[in-house]
Amino acid sequence: MVFMPGKSEHTPKARALGAELRECRIAAGLTQHELAARIGVSHVSVSRYETGTRSPQPEDVAQLLATLGVAGDRYSELVEMARGAEQPNWLETGVNGLRRELMTVIEFERTATRIVDVEMNIVPGLLQTSDYARAIMSEAPGADLEARVALRVGRAAVLNRKGAPQLIAIVSEIALRQRIGGAEVMADQLQHLLSAAELPNVTILVLPTVSERWHPAHAGAFILFEFPKSDPIVHLEHFASGAFLNAKEVAAYRGAVDTLREVAMDEETSKKLIAAARAELEEDQ
Repeated sequence: MVFMPGKSEHTPKARALGAELRECRIAAGLTQHELAARIGVSHVSVSRYETGTRSPQPEDVAQLLATLGVAGDRYSELVEMARGAEQPNWLETGVNGLRRELMTVIEFERTATRIVDVEMNIVPGLLQTSDYARAIMSEAPGADLEARVALRVGRAAVLNRKGAPQLIAIVSEIALRQRIGGAEVMADQLQHLLSAAELPNVTILVLPTVSERWHPAHAGAFILFEFPKSDPIVHLEHFASGAFLNAKEVAAYRGAVDTLREVAMDEETSKKLIAAARAELEEDQ
C-alpha cells in the first residue's frame, strides 16, 4: 500500500485529523508499529499522520480506518475531513463540526506550551466550574449536556499535570460581574478563579469595564495556542461555529496579546477585584 502524503505542515485541520486517527488506533488496541506493519508503511509515517506533520489523502484515510475497523458515520466524517487538510485556516459549523472543534481544542490544550485565552463575556473554558459551564451550555446547540459539561471541566486537568502549559487568562471585568447561573453559582466560580490563580502556571488578568482606549478584546474573544515544535494557532469560537487560524493572521493576535497585557490590571489588582466581586455576590445570597 502506497500512501501519498499531503503538505499539511501542522495545519489545524491536519492536526485535528491526526488526533482522531490516533484515537481510532488506540481504540483498536494497536501500537503505531503494529498499524504501520498492517498497512505496509513505516511507523514514522503513522506518527506523522497522527501529529499532523503530514496528512494522508482521503483514500489513504479510508484504508487506515478500514484496517482499524472504523465504519459508519465516523468513517465518512474522517474521510471527508482529509479533504483540504493542507489549508492554513479551518472553519467548522453544525453539530458534528462543533464536536470536531471541541476535540481539536482539547488536542491543542494537551500539546501546547502556552495558552492565552482572551474573553469578554464569559470565564475562560479551562477555568470554569461544572455549574457555571452547565449554565452556559444549556442554551448551546447539541445534545448530551452533562457529557459536554463533564468534558469541559475535565479539560482543566491539563493545568495540573507534569509539563502543564502556561495559561494566561485575560478576562473582562464584565464577565466577572455577570450572574450566569445565579449569584451562588457565580460566587463559586469566582472562588475557583482565585484558587486557580495560585497555580504557578496560571495568570489571570482582568480588563477594566471602563476604558478610554479601544483594545483588541473589543473586537471579540480568541485563544492563542503556542507549541514547542510547530506554529501557533488561533481559535475563534462562535455560537454554532468555530474557526482555527494558522497563517499570517496569527502574528496580529500575538501583537494583540501584548496590547491587552498593557491595558489589563496586574495580577494582584486582578485578584483583589475578583475577591471583591465574590464578596458582593455573597452579600446578596
